[in-house]
Amino acid sequence: MIRTQVYLEESASKSLRSIAQQTGKKQSELIREAIDNLIAATQNIDRETRLKKAKGIWKDRKDLINIEDIRKEWDRKF
Repeated sequence: MIRTQVYLEESASKSLRSIAQQTGKKQSELIREAIDNLIAATQNIDRETRLKKAKGIWKDRKDLINIEDIRKEWDRKF
């Protein structure tokens, strides 16, 4: 782990301290969990955005194999 210093507003610090006491966790553990959740949420959004942008990118390609023709050919062989 890498040690990082974080500045919090006084109200956030008090709330964090209170949550730590209620849950029995260290403040640093709560902060790491919050950061992990933020990263996971951001990655999911990024993934969805990339998938939406990629939708239909090959629709105008004329050099691709027609999968329906290949399936018909397979049906004839078996």
